[in-house]
Amino acid sequence: MKRLSVAILLSVFVAAPAFAESACKAISADGKPLSGAAKTSSMKKCCTEHAKTADGKPLSGAAKTSSIKKCMAG
Repeated sequence: MKRLSVAILLSVFVAAPAFAESACKAISADGKPLSGAAKTSSMKKCCTEHAKTADGKPLSGAAKTSSIKKCMAG
């Protein structure tokens, strides 16, 4: 059981950023790229909304924090 939970946790860390990268783009309503604080705020909101497991369930705790950090960096 312990091995299964570790395997699931590792798969979440690998899969979550891949889903988040394709979904988050820092672009304004008129199609221009955002910069500065507006870009950071937009990316943080998008990454937080898309921090989900492969099954579509929301992440929590360390998995969510890691997913958001990887999404923001990418």
